[in-house]
Formats: sequence, structure tokens, C-alpha cells
Amino acid sequence: MMLLIPTWECIRGVNKKNYPAEGEVFFGSFKAYGGTEIEKNNILVIEDTAVVEAWFNPDIKSDCAIKLEDNRIYEIINEPENIENRNQFMKFKVRRLKGSA
Repeated sequence: MMLLIPTWECIRGVNKKNYPAEGEVFFGSFKAYGGTEIEKNNILVIEDTAVVEAWFNPDIKSDCAIKLEDNRIYEIINEPENIENRNQFMKFKVRRLKGSA
């Protein structure tokens, strides 16, 4: 996986998050459980989510994203959890970024 640390740009008074094309490579496990069912506008939608477990890296924060080998980009949903506060493993949940109609 590749860590994408965003840069912020103010366009017409609105802060926009931009991700670089490449970033630091890190290793971890990526587990997708078929997504998460949510309801938007009375329509059932399955959102592509997953859980990532990796070696502890203080650079991974809640505003970052990860890029997989097949160029899928996922944003980090929650603050990464430092397992047992040992600075050895971390776990966080991600949601896929893609265009929608």
C-alpha cells in the first residue's frame, strides 16, 4: 500500500484536499468484508469499506489516504488506533474514493 498525505488548497474560499499521485510505501493487511450498507435518500447503498492493520507509523493520520497496487484509493475514516499503546501495530477503517452520479 502507498500512503498519500494530502495538501490543502483554498479555492474560492473553500478548502480542498489534494492527494499526490505517489507516496511512501508501507506493508499491512487489507480486509474488505463486502462493504457497509447505508441508506441515502431512501435508497440502500453499499459503501466500499475495509479495515487495514499495519506496523505503527506516526505519519498515518485520519486525513490521509491509501493507494493499493491496483490504483484504488481509500480515505481513512477514523483516527488510526495504536494497538495497546505499544507503537508496534495500528488499525484503521477506510472508505473508497470514487466518482458518483
